[in-house]
Amino acid sequence: MTENSEKILVRYFSNILDEIVVETLWTNIIDKSKGLYEIDNIPFYGPEFSCGDIVFAEYDKAEERITFREVVKSSGNSTVQVIILDENINVENLRNEFNALGCESEGTGNNYFVMEVLYNQNYSQIFNKLTELENTDKISFAEPNISQKHLDEK
Repeated sequence: MTENSEKILVRYFSNILDEIVVETLWTNIIDKSKGLYEIDNIPFYGPEFSCGDIVFAEYDKAEERITFREVVKSSGNSTVQVIILDENINVENLRNEFNALGCESEGTGNNYFVMEVLYNQNYSQIFNKLTELENTDKISFAEPNISQKHLDEK
């Protein structure tokens, strides 16, 4: 990353994993003296914020690093988690399909990825595709952080 970047630690309960998760995320430093950082990658397992959100983080002695405390300003972006249930589906091909709809994604393994839905994107086509795949038992998906704008577009 750049000298204006910083990794912060986030500890939260993940509904996907059904356990406490520790994740480090890249951020852009907004104002280090005030503890303000902009999340710069897609969270994997479901904290209640998305890429582009401004958060407050501070050094935590127990964690021995800068640690997330709260969201200061939401970007309006949403995060969607996708688990592939059908072993005949290629994860990269599916990620490319959603990329064509404007969703960047990050994956781990052969059956799980997270997508970012930008605020200015219309969610209805993306949601319809997700729902179609879920209704045919090809995937399961969750919306750990969905903006009100995207909820209204379903």
